[in-house]
Amino acid sequence: MRVQVKVRHGHVNDSVKSYAEEKLRKLGRRVHDLTVIELTLSRERNPSIAVDHAAEAIVHTKGPNIVVREHATTWEAAIDRLIDKLERRVERHRDMKTHERRRRAPRELAVPHEELESVRELGGAELGPEESAA
Repeated sequence: MRVQVKVRHGHVNDSVKSYAEEKLRKLGRRVHDLTVIELTLSRERNPSIAVDHAAEAIVHTKGPNIVVREHATTWEAAIDRLIDKLERRVERHRDMKTHERRRRAPRELAVPHEELESVRELGGAELGPEESAA
């Protein structure tokens, strides 16, 4: 898994970057080794916005990309909230892939045509002549 930390419109301390990389490394158990995670940190310049620190992560997976955005008052809080949301989304994505495979019945387990005919014959024999004609 590769992690890229980017900063938009300004600069961030190295401690915040290392904190973000450390938190994102925990996702390595849940995603493939070749997955790329881009984390973009930005700050809103509007003084009326209280939660001005924004963190956005894009997980480039095999299939659709997972995009998560979070805002908070500090970088660490925004990263923590982002990681929580990202873990849920990655788990959901992974579960959907595994459940999709299990949902389809393999052809070997399907009931053969001959057995269906024998079941229909048994069902028809139990009914009386009036009911089977109807």
